Amino acid sequence: MCRPTEEEDSNERNGLLMTISSVSDEKPVIGITMGDPAGVGPEIVVKALTNRELYDICLPVVIGMPISLERAASILGARVDFNLIDVPSKGRFRPGTIDLLLATHDENATVEFGKVQAAAGRIAYECVRLSIELGLNKAIDAVATAPINKESIKAAGIPFIGHTEMYASMTGAPFALTMFTVRNLRVFFLTRHLSLMDAIRAVTKERVYETLKQVSSALRDLGFSKPKIAVAGLNPHSGEGGLFGDEEIREISPAIEQARADGIDAVGPVSADSVFHLGLQGKWDAILSLYHDQGHIATKTLDFERTISVTLGLPFLRTSVDHGTAFDIAGRGVASAVSMEEAIRVAARYSQVRRA
Repeated sequence: MCRPTEEEDSNERNGLLMTISSVSDEKPVIGITMGDPAGVGPEIVVKALTNRELYDICLPVVIGMPISLERAASILGARVDFNLIDVPSKGRFRPGTIDLLLATHDENATVEFGKVQAAAGRIAYECVRLSIELGLNKAIDAVATAPINKESIKAAGIPFIGHTEMYASMTGAPFALTMFTVRNLRVFFLTRHLSLMDAIRAVTKERVYETLKQVSSALRDLGFSKPKIAVAGLNPHSGEGGLFGDEEIREISPAIEQARADGIDAVGPVSADSVFHLGLQGKWDAILSLYHDQGHIATKTLDFERTISVTLGLPFLRTSVDHGTAFDIAGRGVASAVSMEEAIRVAARYSQVRRA
């Protein structure tokens, strides 16, 4: 796949939103969790913050452990100082210095690279917990998260399967929607971590309708005054009038009709083999994907490293890299920081729009 030029990529990433400088002169404070210390999280956080451009658009504060981040800096050969602070307002916010909020005092925890460990799961969880506390107290405007490992979280006895569940439960959010954004494409998900069979069963009129309401609300919160939403078809050619399945007729179309009656600009179902291409061209503001891989494949094929996950519906914005802990390369200093940089940029851009 041909990569876009630098100018094209910049324009597409901004999409229909205003640039940060045109929204506000005040830079947003972005909390950055370091993720699982046994993975590449600390490395990509440190590497990302060696990019001076990020300091032009936000005030980054890392939430993590000094020992893990210093180890990462040593592996990378990065010349950075660490400024240990107790509140974000004490940050220096200048290139070459990483302002660090201590997530836990468990400095004696021994963490090996590339392994599932309860200690690593506890540390990763504490980073998330502190970011939630800061977000709820409005000490930060948004959070950008490095990857955690679900097995390590489970080994630590943490009663959540992943980031989204933690943020939704611990903030008391009425709902938590996942949106993938890459260039000019925004994709929401009706279902995520379900088997394909269970995901198909979950495509009900009630669920599609309620999700469309949430998507419309979330998009308005991001600055779209009259958001246009396309719903992807479930079956080939959206069922071809019932020839290849009747879920579109029984469940999806009635839900769209009900949403339209409530003033939501929703269309579809649009065949999944064309809906994402048309969305990239700007025909709609967002697409509702009906199951995990349907939307993941479309966005990650377009640009794997710059596909960013955004959690909406929370009291504050949360973005995330959309890759895992990469245990196989952790500690080698070779992990790309492109996705982490992009997660920080998206957090800064969207949080500015929300504040405007």
